[in-house]
Parts: sequence; structure tokens; C-alpha cells
Amino acid sequence: MAPPLVPFRQFVLKVHSRCDLACRYCYVYEHADQSWSRRPKVVSEETVVRVAARLAEHARTHALPSVHVILHGGEPLLAGPAALRRICAVLRDALTGIAELDLRVHTNGVQLSERYLDLFAEFDVKVGISLDGDRIANDRHRRYADGRSSHQHVLNAVELLRRDRYRHLYAGLLCTIDVANDPVAVYDALAGLAPPRIDFLLPHATWDEPPVRPEDRPTYAQWLLGVFDRWDAAGRPMPVRLFDSVISTCRGGPSLTESMGVGPSDLVVIETDGTLEQADSLKIAYDGAPETGYDVFAHSFDTAAGHPGVVARQQGVAGLSATCRACPVVRSCGGGLYAHRYRAENGFDNPSVYCTDLKALVTGVSSRLAAEPTVAAGPGGPLTAVDRLAAGSDDREQLLTLAAAQRLVTRGWLTVIEERAADRGAELPAVTRQLLSRLDEYPDAMELLLGHPYLRGWAADLLAADGSDGLASMAPLTAFAASAALRGGLPGAVPVPARADGTVFLPALGLIRMAPADVPMAEAVADGDGIVVRLAGEEARVVPGTAPDARWQPVGRLTGAVVLDDLDPYRDRYARPARERLSGAGADRFGETVERAWRLLHEAVPQRLAGLTAVLTTLTPLAGTPHDAADLRLAGGIRGMGAVGLTPTGDPAALARELLHGHQLATLDALVEQTELYDEAAPWSFTVPWTESPLLTGEVLAQAYARSATTAFAADPGRYAHETARALDALTEADVLTGVGEEFVAGIRAGLPADR
Repeated sequence: MAPPLVPFRQFVLKVHSRCDLACRYCYVYEHADQSWSRRPKVVSEETVVRVAARLAEHARTHALPSVHVILHGGEPLLAGPAALRRICAVLRDALTGIAELDLRVHTNGVQLSERYLDLFAEFDVKVGISLDGDRIANDRHRRYADGRSSHQHVLNAVELLRRDRYRHLYAGLLCTIDVANDPVAVYDALAGLAPPRIDFLLPHATWDEPPVRPEDRPTYAQWLLGVFDRWDAAGRPMPVRLFDSVISTCRGGPSLTESMGVGPSDLVVIETDGTLEQADSLKIAYDGAPETGYDVFAHSFDTAAGHPGVVARQQGVAGLSATCRACPVVRSCGGGLYAHRYRAENGFDNPSVYCTDLKALVTGVSSRLAAEPTVAAGPGGPLTAVDRLAAGSDDREQLLTLAAAQRLVTRGWLTVIEERAADRGAELPAVTRQLLSRLDEYPDAMELLLGHPYLRGWAADLLAADGSDGLASMAPLTAFAASAALRGGLPGAVPVPARADGTVFLPALGLIRMAPADVPMAEAVADGDGIVVRLAGEEARVVPGTAPDARWQPVGRLTGAVVLDDLDPYRDRYARPARERLSGAGADRFGETVERAWRLLHEAVPQRLAGLTAVLTTLTPLAGTPHDAADLRLAGGIRGMGAVGLTPTGDPAALARELLHGHQLATLDALVEQTELYDEAAPWSFTVPWTESPLLTGEVLAQAYARSATTAFAADPGRYAHETARALDALTEADVLTGVGEEFVAGIRAGLPADR
């Protein structure tokens, strides 16, 4: 069966095929592929109109909420303001009412002037500039053909972008590494220009033309780690895509760059003659390497998306070389940039030519993250920095501490359940007791059990039940424990409850359909990357994370270690009901939107990602409309703080906001379980700016805490933050908060934008 088509979302439109600099490392002019010389200098209006129509067709077919177009070259500014205006207008008009157009231009900057920036401001075109550092570093490669320096011209361009009038267009700086340059001097020169983002690129190389390496050691990793340490010591003042991607993947999140990670490629290049090509970087491999044989006049983007070369870059770990698949850092490295794997004798079935550097970079960053100071539990509760938790910045350790405290509470609940059963002469079934006893010998597996977010809901319901009826069936607890045992690597067979219809459910893994049998227990054994399930003489082997079929319905895998759980019978723990299981296509669309939402979070609130990825394990689709009245109150039901309910939608911004909102409410629920933030007996009610209905103290606190995380996604962030601050002021003035509550509210306020 052919894999599902992955639609393109990034479109590199070559508007001019020549350049006014002669950079020595340029993949367009200085490497194997020389197709630029056979193409028109400037893209024609006819080609642009056809590109726009194809974009609209692709966006409509796949219900894309946004389309990202990068105007590129050569040097795109050589096309001139008039041509660029026509291009922007044609693209905008074609996509109006179909998808949001995110227009960007990447330039060397030497031609940039107010005339161009006024045009870009009119069409909201974000501007990225290539700059390799200080003058010494930049002029090592980025000169005019006659040898003149380009450095001052580029600095002039950046200074223009930094003016108040144009600052909103400043997208960031791109720097190609040369290990002959001083890494700290390069970083300081770039950071001094206050870029919204920095991208560091490894110079293009293949196994046939390897990179310059002064010594037989991971020189490029050492150079990058020198930059990382400088950036980290400065408080990480701006996102650095390469470092942020490694940090994200080390903490279970997605890759944030094409050059690392195992996410599918969703980029296509449109040349000045309308031909469709794969990533430009492939030009370094051999002449014609990026070609697809397609063009916008005769072929749709869907046709190009099915090209074998495109599909090859969408296979995740399975598409990597055997060496990469066996590597412990493969999830972070992802085999490196596809072009860097090329060797003439066997194509791209190799690790990156930068393999040793990428491995050293990942392990170097990972070891630095592991050495970050943790926050120990204090005598007054599990947290010693409530204000940091409240502000949502650099709160990873506080969230991990809070999650650990919540697991201890869950363990206490299980003990109470066992004691109640004994008091009523209904001890836990032997199979359940034995399984829990085995888990005690494997702490990691026990943590998986106690950390499952929906185990808490089941336990809370059981404890709240009157009489002994609620203690009649321990099958759910046995299933939760069995799943934890299998995921935690317990040896031997594990008992798993089986329903009369032959279905066997393993929480966090999936549902197996066997033949109906009058047998209450199946047994399961971990078998390599799969699980063998046996029931009444029948045997089935399933592999978590693989595609569903008639027998196997897996829990979906989303970004990093996060699962899409639309199977668990105890998942209905939210203010709105849980949605029925998504179809295959629906789950794919939801997963794609989650990936895009994650990227938006990285751009809008990067300071919150470390904490979010540290505790988030489960996303559950919900019915209804996000942020209705019920959502704005408390979280809706008892569950673990690793779970968030989301509305399946194609809007990544709405999903990102809902994800933050749910995470905040789950965090607050966990916190109030540990410490008292306000006087719950006080009869206070409050009127807040965003709703006419009076709210109780806990509701104001919950809404303000959720709003503090989602300010960046508000239509008017300044007003939104100001309203949140007014609500916090009302809580403080009412004298209803405890000492810890006052600290928490002060932390929320500190996390709001300063210019509210």
C-alpha cells in the first residue's frame, strides 16, 4: 500500500536565478548542479500566475490553513520592486479566502532599501538575511565577484530592518559555519544585531566532497557547542533554530529544522521557468539531483508530492541507513540533511558526512541539559519556586517536581483502594496484586503506571463511589498495570483483561481484536519492538505505533513521545465530552496540525516549551467548540497533568492556544492538590473584563493563569494582558489569597508582557 501523500506547506519560489555576490560555498553556482545557467533570469508573469493557481489548488485540496512561500534566488531583490510587487499581489489574490499566505524573502541584503521594505510592509513579507558574523568571518566567503567586501552593505540592510517602521518584518539572520572563524566572535556579532532568530547552517558537503576538517575530530560540533555555551550563558536571548531543535528532540518534542530530526519533508522548489524541484541543497550531489521532471504548467503539486525522491524524505527512521537506525541519537539527528548523506556508489543510503559532529552536538547539548540545576522539594510542599511555575518561563524542573508529587498522590489512592477492598472482604484479585508487586521491582515501569493520566480518573471515580459496588471490578487497574509492565520492559508474560467479545485493551498502546472467548484474561509478552498477545489458543503480534488494521487499533503517535489517545474508556475527563475515535485521515490531519501548532508555539512562546514537553504525554480529541463557557472554568475532571484535551481542527493557531490553555489548567489542578492558594471558604465572587458572569476565586485564578500563557495568540495581546492583570489585581486586593497564592499570582503577573 502506498503511503499517504504528505502535502507541501513550504514553497520556495525562485524569482531571479542570478546573484550579485560570489559566495564561495553557494550550492546554486559552486557545486555539481549547474541548471541555473539554463534558466530564465527572472520568473515570468505567466509562470507566477500558474504557480499561484497551483498553490490555491493544493491548499483547497488539502484544506491547508496557511501556505508559506519564500521568495528566493539567486538574489531575489535583483528582480526589482515592480516585479516583486506583481508577484506578491498575484499570490495574495489567488489565496484570498482559501488559505492564509505567509510570504517571506531571503536575501543577501546588499540591495535592500526603503523602497523594497515599503513594498514588503504592504504585503507583510518577512525578511531573512544571510550574514556570517563579523567582517572577518563574513568576508571569508561572502564577497562580490571582484573581491570587494559585502559586510557593510549587509549591516546597512539590517539596520534598516531594525528601524521601528520595519522591525516587524525582521525575520532573522542565517549564518553558514566556517570553523576557521571564532565561534564566540561570530555569535556576538550576530546577537549584537538583535535578530528575532538565528539559523546556523553546516556548509554543504557530501561523502564524495567532504567538509574541510582541520583535525580528525568533531570540529563542527565543537564550534557549535562554543556558540551554544555563549548563547546559554546569555540567557538564550533569541531562538537559535538548530539548538532549539536539539533541545526539543532531547525532551521528547519534534524537530524544528529540516537539517535534523525525522519529521517528513514538506518543501518544494519552483524554479524561474516553472519547473518543480526537490530541496535546493540536493544540487551539491550531482547534476540534476533535485529534478522531478514536473512543472507547474502540466503538473499539480500533488503529482510532485508523490515523486519517489520526495517520498524518500518522508519515511522517518525507516528511511534512514542501517547505521542511523541503530544510533541512540537518531531521533534528534535524523540522519542529518538529506543531501549531506550522498555518496556516488550508493546514493543517499548513508549517515550524514557530518555524522560524528551531529552525534557530538546532540550528546553535548543533552549533557548540558542534564547538568542544569534542579529544584528540590521543600518542607512546605513539593515546589520551592512557585513564582517561576506561575510565570511559565524556565519552569521545567518545577513541572517535573509537581508531576512527581502527583504520582505520589496517585500511589496513595491505589493504596486506599486496596485497603477499602480488604475492609469489605473483597481483596484485589490475585492477578492484580501480583502485577502491582512486580511493578514495585521495576521503578521505571511503576512510574509509567502512576503517570498515566487516565488512571487517576478511574481511581478518583472508584474512591467517590458509594458502597462496595465500585470495587467490584479491578480489570481497568489490571489493564493499566499490564500496559506499564509491557512498556517498562518487565520480562515474561503479563496478564491482561479480555472482554467477552475478544477485545484486549492496553492503555497508551492500543486495542487488539481477538476471537470471542469465554476467558477473562489474555497474556501478553513484549517481543522486540512488538507485543505478542495470546487468548484461548489464538495468538496475535502487534507493533505499537504502526498503522491500524482489522485486528489492531493503536493509540496514535504524535510529536515526540506524545500520543493521540482516542481509545481509552476513561479519557472523558474534560469540560467537554471526548470525541469518538478519529478516522485514519482525520487522525493524520490532526497530527499534521499538532506539528504546525508546535512550531507556532516555538515561535511565539519558546520559553514555555521546555516545561510543556517535559510533562505532556497525551492529547485527546474533544467534541464541541474550544474555549466555550465550560472550558473557561476549571479543567473539568480529575486526570494526570500530562493529558490535554483538544478540538480536532485544521487551525494550528487555535490548537496551539488550546494546548497551552489545557496545560495551564492541568498544572493548576495539580498544584492546588498540593498546596492551598486561596481561602476556599471565603464567599468572594468577582467580575472580570472578559465575561459578564461573576466568577469564584478559583475560577478567576484558573482563567487568569490560562490567559497568561495564551497572550501571544490574542487578537490584541496588549489589551488581553491588561485585562488579565486587572483580574489578578482584584484577587490581591480582596485579601483572599494565602501566602503561596500571593506568590503564585505575583508570578503570573511577572510572566505577562511588560508593555501591557
